[in-house]
Parts: sequence; structure tokens; C-alpha cells
Amino acid sequence: MPDVTQLLDAAAAGNRQAAADLLPVVYDELRKLAALRIANESPGQTLDATALVHEAYLRLVGARNVTEGFANRRHFFAAAAEAMRRILIDRARARISLKRGGDERRVPLDGVAMPDPDDRLLALDEALTELARADPVAARVVEMHHFAGMSHDEVAAALDLSVYLARQKWSFARAWLKTALRES
Repeated sequence: MPDVTQLLDAAAAGNRQAAADLLPVVYDELRKLAALRIANESPGQTLDATALVHEAYLRLVGARNVTEGFANRRHFFAAAAEAMRRILIDRARARISLKRGGDERRVPLDGVAMPDPDDRLLALDEALTELARADPVAARVVEMHHFAGMSHDEVAAALDLSVYLARQKWSFARAWLKTALRES
């Protein structure tokens, strides 16, 4: 099976066949990432893991035509996680827009008020954007660990940090985000 980094390098060099060969090689891992992302979404999510993989892949490879290239396999999967996050954020924004009846709120039948999952996702996105201004490395750690499902070891390697520092950034970011979300 060809190496992902080699396929990415070949595709960046203009080899269209390498770009075509890339999807079958990375599909299973992208599907796992997408399934993790979808599992954290609201039960009414109409986007399934397969559709999320395809849309993210098109954003990564189709739109860029892989000419910008990716440094390595980890960089590609981190970019895929970010693309999936952006897709889900865009869909949440679209659902709550007035154009699509976003001013209407669901009322649960049991009378217990729950925050709208789209509102929570948008609040998390805003808080993560603020965190990126305060500590960009901590924000990247959150994206890679939470959204991409990467382990602390993988995050540390991808960001060229020690595992200890990656864990520290994760702990800091969790506390920071918890405070920011509580205030919003």
C-alpha cells in the first residue's frame, strides 16, 4: 500500500493519479474521524460520516488541487479534522439562519429546556477562535486532540512539542474553554 506522505508529495507535484489514489488509502481513517465528529453532534444531524468524509476530502484535495501540499500524513489528517469542523460549523450556522427558519426553536415534549446543539457548537467555535488569539498552540492541540481524535503523543509529534507540553496545553485549553463557555 502506498505511503500517504508519498502520495501527498506526488499530488502536490502535479500528479493527478496520485491525488486519485489518495482517497482509497486514507478513506478508512477519515471515516473514523468523521464518525467521531458526527457522534458528538445533535441526534437530528442529517449529515452522515460518509458525506462528511467526501465533503472534507473535496475541500482538502479538490479545491486546493493538492498544489499547496501537506508536510506529511499527520498534517493531512489535522487539516482533514479542521475541514470537518468547518463543515459542521457552516451547517450549524445555516440551520439557525433566518433564511432557513433558524429563529424557530425546538421545544422538547418533556418540558425540560435544553440548549440548542447548534448554538453550543457555534459557542464552542467562537470560544476556540478566542483561544487561538490567546494561545494558538493550545487551540491547535484542541483541534487535533478533540476534533481529529489524535492522541497526545500524535499531537505532540505533529506540532513538534513534548508530550508533557501537549498535555499541559490540553489541560489549559479545557479549563479556558470551560470558563469561556460558562460566561457565554
